[in-house]
Amino acid sequence: MNYANFPNPAYVLEQELLEKNLDLINYVAQEAQVEIILAFKGFAMWSAFPVFNAKGFTKATASSLFEARLCVEEMGSLAHTYSVIYTPQEIEEIAAMSSHLTFNSLIQYERFHQIASEVNTKISFGLRVNPEFSQVATALYDPCVAGSRLGILKTDLPNILPANIEGFHFHALCESKAEDLVLLLKSIEEKFASYLPQLKWINMGGGHLMTRKGYNVQLLIDTLKAFKERHPNLHIILEPGSAFAWETGCLLSRVEDIVCNAGIKTAILNISFTAHLPDCLEMPYKPAVVGAIDPDTLSILEQKKLKGFTYRLGGNSCLAGDVMGDWVFPKELGIGDLIVFKDMIHYTMVKTSMFNGVKHPAICIAKEGEAIYVKEFLYTDYKQRLS
Repeated sequence: MNYANFPNPAYVLEQELLEKNLDLINYVAQEAQVEIILAFKGFAMWSAFPVFNAKGFTKATASSLFEARLCVEEMGSLAHTYSVIYTPQEIEEIAAMSSHLTFNSLIQYERFHQIASEVNTKISFGLRVNPEFSQVATALYDPCVAGSRLGILKTDLPNILPANIEGFHFHALCESKAEDLVLLLKSIEEKFASYLPQLKWINMGGGHLMTRKGYNVQLLIDTLKAFKERHPNLHIILEPGSAFAWETGCLLSRVEDIVCNAGIKTAILNISFTAHLPDCLEMPYKPAVVGAIDPDTLSILEQKKLKGFTYRLGGNSCLAGDVMGDWVFPKELGIGDLIVFKDMIHYTMVKTSMFNGVKHPAICIAKEGEAIYVKEFLYTDYKQRLS
């Protein structure tokens, strides 16, 4: 794609790639006869919601009052809300904007379910349970790591659930395979079998990366259908964060300076890793760069044979660690050169900050190669965050 007509820096969502993902997810939902909804924590670019609506996706999961409000205002539906905590100041508003309300603990349920039911008589209550199933490699992203604050353990549940609890929510995956879901559901059924007949719905959370190349989509469908056959009383819900926007766009940046220290050349970009790609630092993982090779992905022998020009990519904030590893380019970099980070639409955009007052990248949608300009961030956006 020719990025000459796009602002720089900018997040660019490619609409055709998004539509391809939506078609696959819709296929899974139809074949397995389950409900798949968007998780705002992974993607909340509401300028793209008309594309979702056109493909039949009109519901989403919210983790806060603001996300619930976004669901109502921009998706036109009540939210499936789960939050680690609810507060007295927000519970009434959240309940009014939610079709489903899931509690992280029995204490939270006791504090707020009566208030919520008075505000919204049709609301469906659920509990988040912890299946104590850990397949996630990075502890920071493992909801079921020992000592986790997320979800209720089997040993802490009463034998008979409160009468108005209609669903269970669990989340134990992160960019996982269908094979991981098979094992997870086995754990769920072993631990919570006595509770499943008491429920009307079960939310299997996110982490189902069905749009990733090589994902066993048929196994996912078969697994969900088999679970539904074993538990016909349950309406099944999935809420992927990454799958919807997986590999649907990029972050455009530009080289503004090149410095050398101790033999290391660093190309300093007009973006900040800590402000604009914080998930890459906390995960941690190195995003792919168009036209460059990440030597960390090669064997030692391949690295020795690798030819090119090595640069460390650095951000424009004052944080010493605002760097993102080394890449090998086929030619020397120069001031003004375009650097394109691939797959930067899911999670990255929702986590950006204005640390150092660094300006946000603009937001664009690419449709048939043409740039649709969505938003540019101004000084007033920075100032309003601090007022």
